[in-house]
Amino acid sequence: MDNFEKAKDNFLRKEKDLSKYATKSSDAVRFKGDKEDIRPPFFRDIDRIIHSLSYTRYLNKTQVYTLNSNDHVSRRITHVQLVSKIARTIGRALNLNEDLIEAIALGHDIGHTPLGHTGEAILNRLSLKELGEYFAHNIQGVRYYMYISKDGKGLNLTLQVLDGIMTHNGEMLSPIYEPMMKDKEEFLREYNESYKDLKKAKVYRPMTLEGCVVRISDIIGYIGRDIEDAIMIGKLKRSDIPKEIVDILGNNNKDIVNTIILDIINESLDKQHIKMSDNVYKALFSLKKFNYQYIYSKSMTKEELDYYEKKINKLYHIYLEDIKTNNKDSIIYKLFLDHQDKSYFETTDIKRQVIDFIAGMTDDFLVREIKKYE
Repeated sequence: MDNFEKAKDNFLRKEKDLSKYATKSSDAVRFKGDKEDIRPPFFRDIDRIIHSLSYTRYLNKTQVYTLNSNDHVSRRITHVQLVSKIARTIGRALNLNEDLIEAIALGHDIGHTPLGHTGEAILNRLSLKELGEYFAHNIQGVRYYMYISKDGKGLNLTLQVLDGIMTHNGEMLSPIYEPMMKDKEEFLREYNESYKDLKKAKVYRPMTLEGCVVRISDIIGYIGRDIEDAIMIGKLKRSDIPKEIVDILGNNNKDIVNTIILDIINESLDKQHIKMSDNVYKALFSLKKFNYQYIYSKSMTKEELDYYEKKINKLYHIYLEDIKTNNKDSIIYKLFLDHQDKSYFETTDIKRQVIDFIAGMTDDFLVREIKKYE
């Protein structure tokens, strides 16, 4: 055995001790052939994700509070790293594949728009009006990695990672998370169906237990941290959190995260599912409802929401006209379309091209474009 074979064996050595419910590297499936090296497939997916330009743009994408001047308020990059750490903690305790968990976690929010869920809602309404199709960040994430990144050639991520990204929806809390076996055809069916039925896109189940871990970790990653951000900028007081929640989960991010993680490990070890105890689940459900009422619904004023709705729609029509008139001086050509492979244009309507471009923007870039046309 030469040194490269020894190194490859070192990468895979820990898999001998994985749970019987874990996903092995040998289970990895890609849509296209791939040249192997010493890295296992899911480990390689991590590298492809963190080296992509879209990963860099996480730095300037909204988590909850848009364009906030406080440098300590969470951005999207903070969130995905917290989800990765939380999910790997649970995964290691349950003897699952940490490489697969990390790849899904770091890539799960790549489809998020500028302005966070506000921008997502605006693009959803725009997409429905213009294309008759829904827009959802989890589906856009799959679209990005399969059809937009690497100049339209895609990153050729494994099926298991793509599926984990598609099914990560942390807004949908469940009492139990059980994987559902899929092949390429079933995955693509769900993906394509999502453009026509948004409700289904929110409840698709991951095909791996690792994907289930990331899905619940998404909630754990934001629920307490968003409270800390709200308190930091004076939008909330710690004493506002209901006592019945505090008594079970705690009143700060550290205690909330620790309580839920330990509860999941206790309830899920050596099981083919991920779950919480009833009292922790009910408390988390109540905390999520509290956050929506006092944090997320108040992250922007109605005037701000109306302003961004109007401006994003205006940008959409400007870029669309630039494509129709073949205006090569337009920024949509210079920064996006001029670099795309011909396969992208063969499969993508010009209206979808504009939505892809806007969806990939950072907050600051969007604001600069808005001001350019005021």
